[in-house]
Amino acid sequence: MNAFTWAVADCLTLVRRSLVHTVRQPAAIAWGLGFPIVSVLLFVYVFGSAMDVGGGADYVAYAMPGMYAMTMAFGFMGTAMALAVERDKGVLDRFRSMPMASSAVVTGRGVADMLQAALDLAVMAGIALVIGWRPEGGAVAAAHAFALLLLLRFALTWLGVWLGLAVPSVEAAGNLFAAAFPLGMVSSVFTPPHLMPDWLGAVAMWNPVSSTANAIRDLFGNPVPLGGSWVEQHALLMAYAGPLAVTAVFLPLAVRRYRALGR
Repeated sequence: MNAFTWAVADCLTLVRRSLVHTVRQPAAIAWGLGFPIVSVLLFVYVFGSAMDVGGGADYVAYAMPGMYAMTMAFGFMGTAMALAVERDKGVLDRFRSMPMASSAVVTGRGVADMLQAALDLAVMAGIALVIGWRPEGGAVAAAHAFALLLLLRFALTWLGVWLGLAVPSVEAAGNLFAAAFPLGMVSSVFTPPHLMPDWLGAVAMWNPVSSTANAIRDLFGNPVPLGGSWVEQHALLMAYAGPLAVTAVFLPLAVRRYRALGR
């Protein structure tokens, strides 16, 4: 096999390994599937009755696309934790001693996480349909929206890989929720940025999660109460540009960080 074929084969081997580990950990499966369910019930039913996003928009129709985007954004924490655990247990050192492509550990984790993300989206979409949410923009537009969500998750996967290899300990990886929380919450997930204080709204507008959330709302045919900022008016463009920029930065950093382990 040539180098590329070898790398792909090694990547698929590690994807299969990750999936087997996931299947053998029922608690991890329950948490991965339970988080979207609890999030929908909490933010839509507990807080939703008190929310007004303006323009007479139905809050369920506004919030569900935001919930999709937030779930994809929070996924990088699990990526970072998994890599940190394997590094501290010496699993990555064993991989590095084997005759395998050096990129396979990083790309294998990325592919496995994308499969998990697709499952999470399927669960959330099923819940959303049960509670009355409907994509009104047609099947093609809905497929485009879900592709944008997976693009966001793909980009943040490499951030998670890099962080998992860079943090000093598993405990430090567990504290990454403090970084992920504002990434998901200070955005247009639950409320339009133009209703926030000016300084906070500016941060929320330029959050990549906001661009993805606003873009998929439009694709789903759901209400998009927007302000007049450039980034909000060009949400679809930014929904591509933001994740691609994150990928361009953190994918090579993640591979380089893995290759530098043990030096």
